[in-house]
Amino acid sequence: MKQLIRLESGPIHVEGMLDIPENPEGIVLFAHGSGSSRLSPRNNFVAGVLRKAGLGTLLMDLLTAKEDQDYQHRFDIQLLAKRLNDAINWIRHHDETGNARIGLFGASTGAAAALQVAAARGAEIAAVVSRGGRPDLAGRQMLEKVVSPTLLIVGGSDDVVIELNRSALAELHCERRMDIIPGATHLFEEPGKLEAVAEIARDWFVQHLLQLRHDYVGGRWVDGAGTSGSVGQPGPY
Repeated sequence: MKQLIRLESGPIHVEGMLDIPENPEGIVLFAHGSGSSRLSPRNNFVAGVLRKAGLGTLLMDLLTAKEDQDYQHRFDIQLLAKRLNDAINWIRHHDETGNARIGLFGASTGAAAALQVAAARGAEIAAVVSRGGRPDLAGRQMLEKVVSPTLLIVGGSDDVVIELNRSALAELHCERRMDIIPGATHLFEEPGKLEAVAEIARDWFVQHLLQLRHDYVGGRWVDGAGTSGSVGQPGPY
């Protein structure tokens, strides 16, 4: 099922493209970076690879067209996190998607927003992937609260961002990993580099979203063996 959806977030609406298989076990929400949108060709490429692996995807605009004209909004991590959080609430309140495990894929400033949401919602977020992201902008206190398995992917020629990601990695206390793609710059535009990102992200999400089928019941994940785990509250966004 593929459909364009309108997400309410306070007084405004933003749009998103939802593409899911029947009864999806896992859905990955994409939080784009500064100056980008749900139409980002790089995120859409990665989303296509994830769908081939059986995952659903939701690519959404975090800002309205008017908001995006104000450069400061692109670095308003709390605003971006609120919009992402509202999208998760939308998923939870719809029959087709309500029981799916949720992963977050963030690029640039979107990675910081994804990690803030992961910190607030706890184990409800099954996994996080950052592509050329700024996880440091999530803030130390939020990074320390993240329990979701987190993968940071950085280009090998993106020296400044490598160091920022290393600093953020040190603040995380969850399952975590940092992968450096040799020869890649910030946007992974070199031949084969974005493909490498997509494959690494796919494997991370498949491992953590599709390994076991879980149901979200009463604020707890329950797998087929009856094992359960607590889920964090939706948070302040």
